[in-house]
Amino acid sequence: MTIKIDNKIVDYEVAKEEEEKPADEAVAENTGQMEDATVIQMHEKLERPEMLLGSTYKVKTPLSEHALYITINDVILNQGTEHELRRPFEVFINSKNMDHFQWIVALTRIISAVFRKGGDVTFLVDELRSVFDPRGGYFKKGGKYMPSLVAEIGDAIECHLRMIGLLKDEGLDEHQKKLIAEKRAQMDKASKTAEASGEASEFPASAQLCNKCSTKAVIKMDGCMTCLNCGDSKCG
Repeated sequence: MTIKIDNKIVDYEVAKEEEEKPADEAVAENTGQMEDATVIQMHEKLERPEMLLGSTYKVKTPLSEHALYITINDVILNQGTEHELRRPFEVFINSKNMDHFQWIVALTRIISAVFRKGGDVTFLVDELRSVFDPRGGYFKKGGKYMPSLVAEIGDAIECHLRMIGLLKDEGLDEHQKKLIAEKRAQMDKASKTAEASGEASEFPASAQLCNKCSTKAVIKMDGCMTCLNCGDSKCG
């Protein structure tokens, strides 16, 4: 094909053929591209494996004579590769108490559908924990307040998501850890003969409920209301 040059030629260079890559490098590059191309993401069409890993959480509330057993099964994506990831796949809830059977079955199916859809599923924890029972909530072992049975199911899911690494602990800074450790030591010394109660608690009996972590662990220290569990303080 003829190309017409209208401008003045000021420089030129002899075109060189591209150097061929060694066979080993070419194979390695192709292999890397294939591995990247076969990364499996969580989606609705992902088939359920024959066997799944899971954990079962026991939930005993004062609302029922029988405990709830919440089982969350996980699927391992890209097993054996650098992209290996453990994601929740399905949830089952079982109990001898059949009073809540219908809505529990509906809830587990909806949660399982959200798990299988992929993406960020951590929002479920906040949604479930924000459900309040009009008859009132209860304190679970350790002094943590649960506004409803649904909220405790959300608490169990949060515990599982933290275990598999989908949720990270914010943690306290060194100053907060030191302050809480000192105040806990002082409180332990002052309340060795704590009042006998049905539920044992690691926090003082006079502690108030924390609005941030829903634990009965807020005491007045140095003239400021501070939570001994999460470190939240009105004084900053």
